[in-house]
Amino acid sequence: MKINEEKYVNLIMYILFRCGNKPNLGKTVLCTVMYFIDFGYYELYGEFLTKETYIKSKRGVKPKHFRKVTQRLMEKNQLFLRKEPYYNRILHRYYPTVIPTSKFSPEELSVINSCIKKLSDANAYTITRHAWADKPLRNAEMGCEIDYDDVFLRNRNK
Repeated sequence: MKINEEKYVNLIMYILFRCGNKPNLGKTVLCTVMYFIDFGYYELYGEFLTKETYIKSKRGVKPKHFRKVTQRLMEKNQLFLRKEPYYNRILHRYYPTVIPTSKFSPEELSVINSCIKKLSDANAYTITRHAWADKPLRNAEMGCEIDYDDVFLRNRNK
C-alpha cells in the first residue's frame, strides 16, 4: 500500500503545530499519536487516512515512512529536528518552520483532534504502555506490520 504523502505530511505538521509547545512531544509521542489517529479513523470509517504502515517494535509503534518523510521536510526547510533533554532522557523534537494548511475533512479533523486531546500530554513511557495494550499492536508479531483490521477486535474481550 502506497502512503498518501500529502495527508501524511499534513498530519505531521498539524500535530506539531497544535502540540509543538508541549515539552513531552518527542518522536515516540508523535509517532504513537499518529498510529492512534490512523487506526481510529480506520475503525470509524473503514478507510485509510494516511495509508501508513506501522511496525511493532520494542518501543511500541514505528511508522515505516516517518524517517523518509521527515527527512524530505527537513531538506525543504519546512521542519527541523533538535535533540533536547527531558528529565533523564533525550527527546528528538521536531519543529515546523511553516504554518500548516489544514486539508482535512470535518470527519478527519474530529478523529485527529480527539486523539491529540486524549494522548498528546502523555510522555513516551505512558503512551507506549497505552499502545501496547491496544489490540492491533498486541496481535502483531515483533518487527511485523500491524494489521489495521485488528481495530475491530478492540472492544471484544479486552
